[in-house]
Amino acid sequence: MRTKLKNIGLIAAGLATGVFATLQFSAAAQQQATTAPLPLDQLRLFAEVFGQIKHDYVVPVDDKKLLTEAIKGMVSSLDPHSSYLDKTDYQELQEQTKGRFAGLGIEISQEDGLIKVISPIEDTPAFRAGLRPGDLITRINDKPVRGMTLDQAVKQMRGEPGTKVTLTIFRKTDSRTFPVTVTRAIIRVQSVKTKILAPGYAYVRITSFQERTVPDLAAKLQDIAREQPNLKGVVVDLRNNGGGLLQSAVGVAGAFLPSGSVVVSTNGQIPDSKQIYRDTYDNYRLPSFDSDPLKNLPDIYKNVPMIVLTNAYSASASEIVAGALQDQHRALIMGKTTFGKGSVQTVRPLTSDTALRLTTAYYYTPSGRSIQNKGIRPDVPVDQYANGDPDDALVTREVDYSNHLANTQDPNEKKEQDQREQDRMQQLQQLEEQNDKLTPEQREKERERKPIEFGSADDFMLQQALNKLEGKQVQLSKSLMERKLAENKPPRSASAPVAVKPASPAVPASAPSK
Repeated sequence: MRTKLKNIGLIAAGLATGVFATLQFSAAAQQQATTAPLPLDQLRLFAEVFGQIKHDYVVPVDDKKLLTEAIKGMVSSLDPHSSYLDKTDYQELQEQTKGRFAGLGIEISQEDGLIKVISPIEDTPAFRAGLRPGDLITRINDKPVRGMTLDQAVKQMRGEPGTKVTLTIFRKTDSRTFPVTVTRAIIRVQSVKTKILAPGYAYVRITSFQERTVPDLAAKLQDIAREQPNLKGVVVDLRNNGGGLLQSAVGVAGAFLPSGSVVVSTNGQIPDSKQIYRDTYDNYRLPSFDSDPLKNLPDIYKNVPMIVLTNAYSASASEIVAGALQDQHRALIMGKTTFGKGSVQTVRPLTSDTALRLTTAYYYTPSGRSIQNKGIRPDVPVDQYANGDPDDALVTREVDYSNHLANTQDPNEKKEQDQREQDRMQQLQQLEEQNDKLTPEQREKERERKPIEFGSADDFMLQQALNKLEGKQVQLSKSLMERKLAENKPPRSASAPVAVKPASPAVPASAPSK
């Protein structure tokens, strides 16, 4: 069992968990841990605080609980993506990477002490209940969430399938609070969906990167090739895809890139964090399949015109795929600037049922650029709605976290962040002025506006992608900030990756089976 647990793999389970490169402790890391001097004065201070809490606190405190919370606080203070995983957290992480777990079907984070919906997962109770990205959960079953940790909120929302939970939602775009009752269910996430948009044009939606994503994608691409022998274009949709397994991201990129292409590289302090990942079977192999699923993929997918759709909730592994296809000049990126998470987390087992998730490296696109706090900027900025997306000013990205990591390649990062905040405040003011001018009937209509169903006939951004592939006119984004970002994209000419050694075939693995 212990051997299995040490084989945890390069994991990125959504925004809350991000992209993880799970490696065993290297000899260098172990040596550094044993030889580095311990801060004895600080440890004595910790022991004194612990002792006073045990002796003087108003009620007795359990030792294990106190120490566990101390560890969690120490790790989570580093950056938004490092955390200590107790037994429950570790088990949930493993379930998520397999695409099957019990709950509501939402990816969440924290904002101003409340729980923020990053994205409802398609075809889940939360999605069907109408929850939207950006919704703030203020109460869970009438319990205020302010003061809860993210883990505590997750535990409140998880439960037996068939049971109900009532969430109190504050929707910024409508400035209103309302309750939503959701019935818990076993969440089985189908990560790859396809359809034919028009004769010769295919649509591929990837909702997350799971253990079966690459073989499922390969099978569906084979079906498309048989159904559409004269394929003219492909749209790959990564909107609202918060991440997944790094191996799966490498394999998805490899389905469309020439064999041996660099997909992503990583760089950090320890030798094991310096890696180059190419789209070879060794780098996307997982225990859930025993042969190369891309081996017999038709050659058409290496050169057919491609567009990749992204938005602010495309994060982590999604950004790796989009960045690789953009840098290799294989696809046009259309939509909105992505979330901007350019760091790598390592999940290291501590005991048989606990682990440490620690940020250990930055990752870089094939041209060597870091997207930390910047995201992948689209080649063609396009809105989600035909009349524009004024609510974009309310979107939270990596750069908005108070303890986010800096982008080490950008000496002007602080200046750019200040300018972005000014632009956003200006947009918010304009949005408020526009809302003030709306009639009660118009306000009601705005409140009732449903989120776009990705891949549907009402999907405006998808229609613009099809227009682009067919050589028709495309309606560019009405957002001046988005268009400015697209115009100021960093150069992406081919250059040497930052990492200095190729990834070992022994590194990629997966979460242990339950």
